Amino acid sequence: MIPNFKAHPWHGISAGENSPQVVNVFIEIVPSDTIKYEIDKKSGYLKVDRPQQFSNIIPALYGFIPRTYCHDEVMQLAIDNGSTDVETGDLDPLDILVLSSHNIHGGGLVMEAIPIGGFKMIDKGEADDKIVAVMVGDHAFGHVRDISELPDAEVKRLKHYFLTYKNLPDEPAKCRIDDVYGAAHAREVIEASKRDYASKFGG
Repeated sequence: MIPNFKAHPWHGISAGENSPQVVNVFIEIVPSDTIKYEIDKKSGYLKVDRPQQFSNIIPALYGFIPRTYCHDEVMQLAIDNGSTDVETGDLDPLDILVLSSHNIHGGGLVMEAIPIGGFKMIDKGEADDKIVAVMVGDHAFGHVRDISELPDAEVKRLKHYFLTYKNLPDEPAKCRIDDVYGAAHAREVIEASKRDYASKFGG
């Protein structure tokens, strides 16, 4: 009899057969969450990180691309594209925000998404890219193929979250966004993070 087991969301699921054009995403947080969850790297289960601070509620589905890691390759890509005082990647899986019109009630699930761009975020010397994607087949966002197709107000809303979600009132900004990039560069970041993963954990 084959024992039951659960694949580790980071290591046991692929980045997607058609990655980086279409990627698998493990969703950790949904917009209705008032608690920030993140993957426990050892067990693969979701754990409570912290309550969301003040009004900073995640604006879309949020998670990571399996079998990615942000280290030297992701750092070098940031430097090659003009970022300064970057010392490393953030040593985590690559973060991804998935736009969808559907009301998904909780995290801990896997979906396919199409990367359309991202934010080159630098957080205290760490390259901490945030990929922006759309859920495959979504009725409102599924046709979008590049972040330039989104309304400016939507991009500003996403940027505002990432620039403020760690801050207490009246604190100086802890991170910055050096660039808003399109789908082509998002695919480069994904490939760099896959190479970082292979260097750290094997192919």
